[in-house]
Amino acid sequence: MRNYKKILVILFVAFGLNTTFAKAKIPFGNREVITIVAELPDNEMYESTEGSKEYLELATLHEEFNIAWILPLWITKEPKLVLYNEKGEVYYDVPEAEMDELLAENKISKDDVLKVPFYNKYGGKIILALLIGLFIWGSIGKKDSVEAREV
Repeated sequence: MRNYKKILVILFVAFGLNTTFAKAKIPFGNREVITIVAELPDNEMYESTEGSKEYLELATLHEEFNIAWILPLWITKEPKLVLYNEKGEVYYDVPEAEMDELLAENKISKDDVLKVPFYNKYGGKIILALLIGLFIWGSIGKKDSVEAREV
């Protein structure tokens, strides 16, 4: 009997979260995330093609499923290296052979930069587990035991 109550509480919490997201219009879904991992030298070789004097940086691009743009739950596409113009918010896909050459020229190890940040990989799962745990703990609550006394 007790297990059924736990399952019902979890279902109600999940349903409540779903309706809360629908009413509050909290965005959730897949999102591309770009993280700058290394600065490249400011010279004409790494100048943006946008026309102004903006330079490209080395960045990772991955896709994640998240809630409200701040709570990443899981990675849907593994990271890849791109060149990124931060001011113009434009990234450029570079063929792998050219990217390897660029990394060798700048003495950058691919293994060191091709990583997803800890928060994006695990942080959302930890926070979500804590929130669900708090909901369950709050809904179960403490039962007071009453003893009968003779007066």
